[in-house]
Amino acid sequence: MSDGDLDELRAKRMAQFGGGGGSDAEKQQAQQEQMRAQEEMKHSILSQVLDQQARARLNTLKVSKPEKAQMFENMVIRMAQMGQVRGKLDDAQFVSILESVNAQMPQSKSTVKYDRRRAAIDSDDDEDYGC
Repeated sequence: MSDGDLDELRAKRMAQFGGGGGSDAEKQQAQQEQMRAQEEMKHSILSQVLDQQARARLNTLKVSKPEKAQMFENMVIRMAQMGQVRGKLDDAQFVSILESVNAQMPQSKSTVKYDRRRAAIDSDDDEDYGC
């Protein structure tokens, strides 16, 4: 078999089994493009719905609690698509929607555990210094 025949056979096999590695890169690139388009759409909707103070508060929320900011964005976009938002949301309306998001989020309790045994082992009262 010549090199040309081998190339033809490889091309046929690649076509039979889904195209191999080339299509994976294309799928990944298409998926990234789709995600980029969704992000642009989300930002345009949020810029139409939120006033400047609410937008600044949302950016601050994104830095501190990204999960909560994501839930808030999704809720506001849903409200805008259903026509529940009239005009731009100001800071007070932002806070009221954020409170409803807080009610929906599961509360996680953080606990701090002290290991006091280590402190008991090393006591300053002991005179180990050999003076």
